[in-house]
Amino acid sequence: MLQETTNVPAAGGSNAAALQQMGFADMIQHMDAVGWVVLITLLIMSAMSIYWIIFNAIKHARLRGSSDRVINTFWETQNAQDAIRSMEEERRSEPFSKVALDAAQAAAHHQRHEGSRLVESLNRSEFVDRALRQGVTRESLKLEAGLTVLATVGATAPFVGLLGTVWGIYRALIRIGASGQADIGAVAGPVGEALIMTAIGLGVAIPAVLGYNFFVRLNRGVNNKLDTFAHDLHDFFATGSRVGEQKH
Repeated sequence: MLQETTNVPAAGGSNAAALQQMGFADMIQHMDAVGWVVLITLLIMSAMSIYWIIFNAIKHARLRGSSDRVINTFWETQNAQDAIRSMEEERRSEPFSKVALDAAQAAAHHQRHEGSRLVESLNRSEFVDRALRQGVTRESLKLEAGLTVLATVGATAPFVGLLGTVWGIYRALIRIGASGQADIGAVAGPVGEALIMTAIGLGVAIPAVLGYNFFVRLNRGVNNKLDTFAHDLHDFFATGSRVGEQKH
């Protein structure tokens, strides 16, 4: 591999030829194994980042359209059984309906076991509250899907690009040592590769960081709404009626 770096291509003595060697196409033609590993790693990180950005964008777009509808449907349905049935018809990824079903199932389970040790150890309010806490935690974790990947890509992609930069500079120094001259024609290729790797690393990291911050903010809003809905559900299933009517 190092032998390849010592084969100094003819620069033609012109600045135009040197500039051409610093291009992306020339980099692809003359890149060594280390360069390919760095480039493929950055491309994989970029693909993962784009996937989770699109996935979370679609998820939040669907949540924006369904959250208020699900909450209003639950409270505006006169019969509790009909409200629960409508929650069961929601898609599996809809978090508000799943939390409502958790509360309804906990209340029904507690009622079926009246007189048992379960009812003696936990009253209805505590039993529903525990089910709601578990449900909210579960749905909150689902909302965070992909954020770890975005954070990791945003934090590490610049360093992966920096590895390509360091390797490109190293190759440039090898060429200078082999040719005995430090003209631009001798080092244009490796220097161009170093600069391109830096740009790719930053190009991968910046969207990941922006996407992470954007979705963390959106998740905070959904979690706040989920907590409010859970509190209302607790009051409803613990007391049999909703406390604080017309909240929504």
